[in-house]
Amino acid sequence: NEFRGIVDLVGMKAFIYTNDLGTDIKETEIPAEVEELAQEYRLKLVESVAEINDALTEKYLEGEELTAEDILQGLRQGTIAGTIVPMLCGSAFKNKGVQLLLDAVVNYLPAPTEVPAIQGTLPDGELDTRLSDDEAPLSALAFKIMSDTYGRLTFLRVYSGVLAKGSYILNSTKDKKERISRLIVLKADDRIDVDELRAGDLGAVVGLKYTLTGDTVCDTANPIVLESLYVPEPVISVAVEPKTKQDMEQLSKALQALSDEDPTFRVSVDPETNQTVIAGMGELHLEILVDRMLREYKVEANVGQPQVAYRETIRQQVQAEGKFIRQSGGKGQYGHVVVEIEPGELGSGFEFVSKIVGGTIPKEFISPAEQGMKEACETGVLAGYPLIDVKATLVDGSYHDVDSSEMAFKIAGSMAIREGVTKASPVLLEPMMKVEVEVPEDFIGNIIGDLNSRRGQIENQELESSVAKVTAKVPLAEMFGYATDMRSKTQGRGIFSMEFSSYEEVPRNVAETIIAKSRGYV
Repeated sequence: NEFRGIVDLVGMKAFIYTNDLGTDIKETEIPAEVEELAQEYRLKLVESVAEINDALTEKYLEGEELTAEDILQGLRQGTIAGTIVPMLCGSAFKNKGVQLLLDAVVNYLPAPTEVPAIQGTLPDGELDTRLSDDEAPLSALAFKIMSDTYGRLTFLRVYSGVLAKGSYILNSTKDKKERISRLIVLKADDRIDVDELRAGDLGAVVGLKYTLTGDTVCDTANPIVLESLYVPEPVISVAVEPKTKQDMEQLSKALQALSDEDPTFRVSVDPETNQTVIAGMGELHLEILVDRMLREYKVEANVGQPQVAYRETIRQQVQAEGKFIRQSGGKGQYGHVVVEIEPGELGSGFEFVSKIVGGTIPKEFISPAEQGMKEACETGVLAGYPLIDVKATLVDGSYHDVDSSEMAFKIAGSMAIREGVTKASPVLLEPMMKVEVEVPEDFIGNIIGDLNSRRGQIENQELESSVAKVTAKVPLAEMFGYATDMRSKTQGRGIFSMEFSSYEEVPRNVAETIIAKSRGYV
């Protein structure tokens, strides 16, 4: 509450905020009370910048003063090379420091021509690059979807070539053609219609049908798929329903629009309970999306208890047989497979290998058998959660000249997995989160005790200028409500971040409760 301004160590100027909204900024000399501190940190800045290139090092060692221009150029070079990270101070909430941040974007971040050419994959699987050049074939990445009064806006970053209004482009990710009917450039609330976007430009297209976040659009004659965005799997899900029956249609529209915008947000309908389930990256993520439904789409929704995305896996290698025979007059069904099931590598999901030789099972039935096994892994045997890190090797089987069909082998594959997993010591896995907590050192004991009580494994703790930093792995199931608990334990002075780390086996006593709940015993 005593914050008054920011000192810029490059220009050695102070920016004083004279109102609470941060809109009135005065550029002044550095106030006397921080002059000494500013000089101390300016010296550290100059020493760091002097190491960036030989010319600056030489100038510094010869005792010459580095000018603001020298420092700016040095910082730009270091930032682009990734050897320096400029630190800025501010608050978007109060509009403070935002102008300086935008100046820093212009001063220090690379232009499209100063970074390596974007790499992508051609239709034949070969890697290729696209230079940031108007003359190169068109390639662009859709990085955001937004619904507004104009319709659906697809934000694009054009990496090469020219995107022209009225032209046809290829969505190479989905292999669909799209027409560019309207192009706009956004500047704050202003929408400026343009005829084209050139290499390096950011803009938006109105009304694309198929293109979503992470898709590549390109020249129809020169297809390429650029590296997409990394979209982690959601780790938390809640049931959601409208407060009134009339809101049902509006709710599904809102959820569709929000999931189009945010690829980490998933919407599905639970086939068993018929509930609409939303999944995301954490409690706060889902809270904000529910709040947006109310603010932007005027839909009031009730939200159920969060559900954790548990998984199942196996710990033993077994051999299993799946035999599906049905005779009911006329053409029968016959499918028979013998499968070796074993634990797969961590993070491998479901892996299938066929060791069928000599036509024991005809080739056309192997793929359906694999499909049946894969589908069987979607619901585990303990609590119905998906099976992961399972390797299935098809080693033997038999077929009937007349009665064998793709469907029979699909069912046989599914039966083999169900039987085998039951014998292969199945276990329940839970998502473990990497949690980093920063608190004043007086509260470290409380925080460590609390994390331990949540089944957390403390991995590291360090102390730096009276701030303690604790890193731990904690089950997601134990982290609900942690933000509120931590604030009360640290007088509101602690902060924490959380991200998915890995899946680990659930302790037996906890697993028994989860399995009992899933079967309706609790």
